[in-house]
Amino acid sequence: MKRDVLEHMLALVDRYVSTDDLNRLLKRFIGARAEGGSRWSELTESAYRMMGGKSAADMTEAAALSELIMLTLDIVDDLQDRDKPHKAWMTCPEPFTLNAVLALLAAFMGEVGRLQRRYASFSPYMATTVSELIAAAVSGQQKDLNPAANIADEADYFAMVQLKSGSLIRLACYMGYALAENVPEAAAKRLDELCYCLGVVAQIENDVKNMLALDVRGDLIQRKRTLPILHLLSNGAEEFPALQELYEGRLEEREFAERHREECMRYIEASGCIEYSRIVQSLYYDKAVELYESIDAAPAEKERFRLAALAPYEAAGLGKNV
Repeated sequence: MKRDVLEHMLALVDRYVSTDDLNRLLKRFIGARAEGGSRWSELTESAYRMMGGKSAADMTEAAALSELIMLTLDIVDDLQDRDKPHKAWMTCPEPFTLNAVLALLAAFMGEVGRLQRRYASFSPYMATTVSELIAAAVSGQQKDLNPAANIADEADYFAMVQLKSGSLIRLACYMGYALAENVPEAAAKRLDELCYCLGVVAQIENDVKNMLALDVRGDLIQRKRTLPILHLLSNGAEEFPALQELYEGRLEEREFAERHREECMRYIEASGCIEYSRIVQSLYYDKAVELYESIDAAPAEKERFRLAALAPYEAAGLGKNV
């Protein structure tokens, strides 16, 4: 996170939060986020430039708001999953953290409303679009938290991912290009679709990693229904019945982790679920590259977006080179 983005976030806290202890707590959360690294502001800034934005001040303001709302949603996610007890927002009293979430959300929406008034001539529905994207991400998170009720097959999984992950990446990019004047509608649609593809790529990366964590916080123990796990479950009744018993509630999580860990790892390796997930991930990545190549923009700014959005997956060996 760049210094100017960090400073703008801290200034927003001073603008909206007058209670000293809550003000200090929010700044501690923001500082912890800055130290840990984040790429959301880079997505916002590069989308702004790629779509023709020229103002450094506008770009910084949009980037700071992206970081602010993503921090807010990440705090909520950590409160739900309880899998990162070391985070600053997990080490203070939970009522304080909940107040921090409300304050961050209020500051974010207040600033979005102000930006909409400033750029009413070409972005009159910014607050509505932002609210819709946040609501979509929350809906996707709910589906992920309650997979037994919402995810029966791969179609349900991809619908969940587009809501949960795709909406967040789209939000980060939208925060940038919404402030750029005269953005071609076709280019905006391509970028939105690209964001949804990258959402799938990012989610599969997380799902493969979390499936291999056979502990109380791993996806298998929590009975999640991710892409690799759906592949496992498709043949699990005969080849690895303990997994089916776990997902049907006939086997306790602790017993599964203690008695079937090695057998589960062997089944994962033999099933091909990781290879299958990587193939699907590569297909979505290649589609994202195709959409990227179809966007007409200044080469230097387009390259900046590639480095922010696509290069991290190139380094992991996904898809073809841009």
